[in-house]
Amino acid sequence: MKKFRKVLDGLTTSSPVNPCGSPACGSAAGTPSTAPTPRELEIQETLMSEHFQICKTVRHGFPYQPTALAFDPVQKILAIGTRSGGVRLLGRPGVDCHCQHESGAAVLQLQFLINEGALVTACADDTLHLWNLRQRRPAILHSLKFNRERITFCHLPFQSKWLYVGTERGNTHIVNIESFILSGYVIMWNKAIELSTKTHPGPVVHLSDSPKDEGKLLIGFESGTIVMWDLRAKRSDFRIYYDEAIHSVSWHHEGRQFMCSHSDGSLSMWNLRNTAKPFQVTFPHGKTQRDGRKESCKPILKVEYKTSRNSSEAFVVFSGGLSYDKAGRRPTLTIMHGKAITVLEMDYPIVDFLVLCETPYLNEVQEPYAVVVLLEKDFVVVDLTQSNFPIFENAYPMDIHESPVTCTAYFADCPPDIIPVVYSIGAKHKKTGYSHKEWPVSGGTWTVGSQTYPEIIITGHADGSIKFWDATAITLQMLYKLKTSKVFEKPKSGDMGRSAELVEEDPYAIQMISWCPQSRIFCVVGISAHVIMYRFSKHDANTSITVSVLLKSIKCNIDSTCTESEYSHHRVKDRMIRMPPGYQAELVVQLLWVDGEPPQQITSLDLNSAYGLLALGNCNGLVVVDYLQKTILLCMSTLELYGSADPFQRLTRSPRKNRQSTSGTHALCVSESHKCSNTVCKINFSWPASTNMLSRKLSLPTDLKTDLGTVENSFSRSRSSSVSSIDRETKEAVTTLQFVESYGCKSDTLPTPCLWVGTSLGLVLIIPMSIPTDEQERQEDPVTVAPTGTVLMLKGSVLRFAFLDCGGALINSPYEVWRDQHAPDDPDRPRKRKLVNFSSSSSQEASGDGHLAVVCSERQAKVFFMPSQACLYVHNITESSFVLRADVVSVCNSVCLACFCANGHIMTLSLPSLRPLLDVSYLPLTDMRIARTFCFTNGGQALYLCSPTEIQRITYSQEICDNLQEMLGELFTPIETPEAQNRGFLKGFFGGNAQTFDREELFGEAAAGKASRSLAQHIPGQGRMEGMKAAAGGVVGELARARIALDERGQRLGELEERTALMMTSAESFSKHAHELMLKCKDKKWYQF
Repeated sequence: MKKFRKVLDGLTTSSPVNPCGSPACGSAAGTPSTAPTPRELEIQETLMSEHFQICKTVRHGFPYQPTALAFDPVQKILAIGTRSGGVRLLGRPGVDCHCQHESGAAVLQLQFLINEGALVTACADDTLHLWNLRQRRPAILHSLKFNRERITFCHLPFQSKWLYVGTERGNTHIVNIESFILSGYVIMWNKAIELSTKTHPGPVVHLSDSPKDEGKLLIGFESGTIVMWDLRAKRSDFRIYYDEAIHSVSWHHEGRQFMCSHSDGSLSMWNLRNTAKPFQVTFPHGKTQRDGRKESCKPILKVEYKTSRNSSEAFVVFSGGLSYDKAGRRPTLTIMHGKAITVLEMDYPIVDFLVLCETPYLNEVQEPYAVVVLLEKDFVVVDLTQSNFPIFENAYPMDIHESPVTCTAYFADCPPDIIPVVYSIGAKHKKTGYSHKEWPVSGGTWTVGSQTYPEIIITGHADGSIKFWDATAITLQMLYKLKTSKVFEKPKSGDMGRSAELVEEDPYAIQMISWCPQSRIFCVVGISAHVIMYRFSKHDANTSITVSVLLKSIKCNIDSTCTESEYSHHRVKDRMIRMPPGYQAELVVQLLWVDGEPPQQITSLDLNSAYGLLALGNCNGLVVVDYLQKTILLCMSTLELYGSADPFQRLTRSPRKNRQSTSGTHALCVSESHKCSNTVCKINFSWPASTNMLSRKLSLPTDLKTDLGTVENSFSRSRSSSVSSIDRETKEAVTTLQFVESYGCKSDTLPTPCLWVGTSLGLVLIIPMSIPTDEQERQEDPVTVAPTGTVLMLKGSVLRFAFLDCGGALINSPYEVWRDQHAPDDPDRPRKRKLVNFSSSSSQEASGDGHLAVVCSERQAKVFFMPSQACLYVHNITESSFVLRADVVSVCNSVCLACFCANGHIMTLSLPSLRPLLDVSYLPLTDMRIARTFCFTNGGQALYLCSPTEIQRITYSQEICDNLQEMLGELFTPIETPEAQNRGFLKGFFGGNAQTFDREELFGEAAAGKASRSLAQHIPGQGRMEGMKAAAGGVVGELARARIALDERGQRLGELEERTALMMTSAESFSKHAHELMLKCKDKKWYQF
């Protein structure tokens, strides 16, 4: 616990203006004597550096650019590999783990050690990795790097410790899974094929052992050559040479026949009794043409051949094979069951698929029950037990990217009733027709931790949709979807006129989100410079959204009608429409197009439900809307807000004014859903034409920085009155807004409703307001807004405001408690507005102790004492970079300032002293996606879009890091391996049972010798035990440490066993040589030596 004291008397204020608004020369000394200022400010700060640590918690969404798929049929765990080297492990809901290869090489293939809690990954850098899944955060135990050959295919037989690895050269190597060392047993390509063959068979594309005899290995080469290799005899049993290239092979469970898929869209069936030619060749999607030839088809990339006990007909499932002449056909998965052929069209190309079966034994009737299909941008599971093959409802949030995510918002510790209410509305709109069976990927265990609280993530998308997600306890579940485009009429061809060329592909894309969980009022900003305000209701409503005139307190030019040069690109629906329960549009604010040119994007937004006000700003100025009375209270350019207190002494009218074109005019129109006037309110800003066009790309407010970005200190420039200087300084965007109970002037003794305005030049303006407190008066009497010219200064664009009381606690903005406006009237309980934390100066008791204002910009943070406006603390956050996101958040029952910089650093500063607590280089900023979506929330959590399809949640709290092991799910659960079926006496008597053999006798070092050291390099798992030790913590720390110790002991025992075996081999060799020497010298005389 540390105490910070600051004597306020005699301090210089950082504001360059006096209370009356006139410019001050230099620094004004002291605080106004009229302001009630304590002699000494004492705040106890409890946060220390030990309370912070950066750690990834969980990743949600669809794995970006997937490449491989695997399934453990006993543990029922699914693995997905990606092109960037990531591996996602999925089980029952809550069991979701992401692993990453340090090399970043693409994952080519995945192989589970079935029911062993381990996974083998083969990567594009020709490295094999063995992952330990018996811990909540998997770690690499071994790696094997191939130096001279490229890995193309891997196969691990069930209950075997020997992994077959096929290479691009056509060779097959064998790896011991326990030691991850190559065996000396190698199947060379030139020995597998006939000596008379003059061409190379190509890379190995398939490896599998015969279900009938484990000593026989089927090797498929890309060229169409298939070899059955006898592992014992070290020779081939038979060779098949087929004209078409092979893509995959699948066995019948009896081991007497197998099926191949080929590049010409055909399936060939082979019988082991006669391998001279296939006994059946089919083109499932190839029709016979008039000349008798089959039409050409696309390759069948994979086929699976599975038998069922309930049916004499087998299931044949394959991907591809469509004819080339059917252009535009979507990718398909075909299911053949007897004579019935079902073609399932997919939305995206198929990457891989697996048929899930009841048994892990390949020599038993397979009993398929589902097909897992991995698409490029989706994940589908098909139910095979029903004749219409319905799909399962996905248990994971795989549709985050249904439309590209353009912005995010994260709310922790929400009101407890909000999630059930929103979910109940969203559940009514869910799709139907799903399979009624349980989700088949049900492995692992997960329980809700003790320290959980309601969390909601909101995502805005390019198509104008909004999705609410329940993010409680590291899970993610869809709650509700809102489509903002339904507010507008569908555009008709020819209505766009000259603006057609400037219309973006996603005109409704969401750029900004503002949500008040207490009042349930929701506000969004679209890329087409429109704002939509929604209210939540449990009841449907019939209402009209019309354009109405709003003529109160507008300090600008107002015309009664729209001219042809001024119009809104998107028309709000002007008829009665039915709004279903949920979020219902109440107010639409649009910036109008002028002379065929788009308006500038909205850069800031704030809404306060207690005040009934909505504020928005862009590069031109500020607008304040009273959404209760449907009026515009304030519409001013940024320059006009300063009045005579402009610190740059800028002129209100540019010398270029007379030469300005009409295209520099911008308009604002307000639409609402209760009044039915057909006139339009146009608000015209006059600016130089060079400032009216802005990039239409999705961007942050920080992208709206002017060309002053090269100057470190935005208010240390020369106050020249030249034309170029004026042009630069008039490009001042409103970058942040916040309504709060504060002090508008130094002379104020009591807080009043205020609007704090931050700009791109680092200036802060405070605008006090007078708001009636009586509900009836609030509906009738006007709200007065009076800019006072109060200005504070910082370096860089202002990003965030926050306010603390004199005890250091966070001051929350006033809000209105939610009430359903469309609920049936109850005469006994009339609906009245219930306001929290709101009291006007007329009714407020003497509580003028003042408060602290925390202001953070792109480069520095300052803490001011209000109303004296004295700067208490200053901290320069960064000099070489700039802050992208800043939030004041609560952590460990205290508050701090959290910042994310463009150079990838995450920082936290104590409040109010701005003492650095954490500074970690977390990730380099590689694209605008991370900058656009990164956001902090309370409880020490944050998130960002780590790929176009995935949300990464992280924590910067040491407490959450310590308890993370409890929060994560267990991937491995002890399950007994199912016993093999008894095939009966007659089948065993006539040779029907599968033959087993001891692979150790063939592949072990004693029999096969050692492999060449230059062929592959063994790499011990980096951080294998270290990572497990670091992960052990919290309540389960002791158990985890015991498990680590047991694993270490098992590892040492394994090494001891290997050394013992080597010593025994050496002793046997020594004994053999000694015996031979004894026999040689037995009959010799002593003089013969």
